[in-house]
Amino acid sequence: MPHTTPMLTLTDVHTHIGAYHILHGVNLTVPRGQLTMLLGRNGAGKTTTLRTIMGLWHASQGRITLDGQDISASHTPDIAQQGVAYVPENMGIFADLTVQENMLLAARQARRAQDLDAQRLAWIYKLFPAVEKFWHHPAGKLSGGQKQMLAVARAIVEPRQLLIVDEPSKGLAPAIIDNMIDAFAQLKASGVTLLLVEQNLSFAQRLGDQVAVMDNGRVVHAGTMQALSDNTDLQHQLLGLAL
Repeated sequence: MPHTTPMLTLTDVHTHIGAYHILHGVNLTVPRGQLTMLLGRNGAGKTTTLRTIMGLWHASQGRITLDGQDISASHTPDIAQQGVAYVPENMGIFADLTVQENMLLAARQARRAQDLDAQRLAWIYKLFPAVEKFWHHPAGKLSGGQKQMLAVARAIVEPRQLLIVDEPSKGLAPAIIDNMIDAFAQLKASGVTLLLVEQNLSFAQRLGDQVAVMDNGRVVHAGTMQALSDNTDLQHQLLGLAL
């Protein structure tokens, strides 16, 4: 597959949940090796878009391609097998298990802690020191920021080509947000493609290469983050507030 192929493309994607028509023809391109921000007001359809990409809900119409392959009808485990990791807004942490056990569950190749890739683990510890510090502690005892770090660490415990994260900065203290920004920047530098849903616009501005803005189940604007950052009128028009 040529390097110019986008990592992920959604073409005219519609999603129904029960009687509700949530996505109304989403068109979205996530370029390879870049960080794409998905912005929009609450209820715009951002989380539904992520869940549809992951096969947790299936598109009722349209096409989703990953690295040039159609995954519209694929099941979630098969999509994960292709190197896609998803961190939901609720983080999906197992509170009663230790940090180590949470990490082991995410590492399909490892049955014991000794089986984890030591080099990769050392890299994760550098990104998220709390993961190492609380390795033997129950995950439920971690702070909100530490849980978010664990959720992302778990998603990258094995190499991924695409990391999808729903609201990574939600409820985090500014110091933790800085740590998260640094971690995502390092992940991007290592060749991972990222798609993040975000409400924190300064976070989006500091990290994003590309941006797509959703409203009423559609992408109503797509372009570079820089162009949106430079255009206050467009920010007001799309998001009702300025960066």
